[in-house]
Amino acid sequence: MSRFDFNAPAELFPSRNRKIANKVKYRRFDRASDAIRFAIEELPEPLLLGAYIEINEERLGHKDIRALYESENFPSKELAN
Repeated sequence: MSRFDFNAPAELFPSRNRKIANKVKYRRFDRASDAIRFAIEELPEPLLLGAYIEINEERLGHKDIRALYESENFPSKELAN
């Protein structure tokens, strides 16, 4: 994932946890970095565990999302705005 495009549009699909079902739903993001940041920083842990992000028809599960967020290539918060 060293050549990952953090600027590509992305879609976030949270897990379908019935206890938290209505709190967070499908979302579209202009940039994958925004989707990844939202998933890690805003999603409740039970929703993150089954969540995936789709970018350019490729699905990334919660382990991939976390790995991208923690990678040295992930855009800093200062650059994201």
